[in-house]
Amino acid sequence: MITLLFFAKLREELGTASLQFEFTGSVAELKAQLAQRGPQWAAALSQDNLRCAVNQAVASEQQMIAAGDEVAFFPPVTGG
Repeated sequence: MITLLFFAKLREELGTASLQFEFTGSVAELKAQLAQRGPQWAAALSQDNLRCAVNQAVASEQQMIAAGDEVAFFPPVTGG
């Protein structure tokens, strides 16, 4: 089981802040599997500027995810 977290606009688009999910594979495979939940999920997770972190470290599409991991998706953040 992994924990998925969704932040900022992405949380609003998907209507959830978190999910518990059975999954093992790469970030890219996770995004593809989540996109199958419907058009709203597919659109939200295919955004070019979407960022992902695994266990609070920025992750690439090839990063592997294992049981117990925390995976967060978020838009880029700017400060000011």
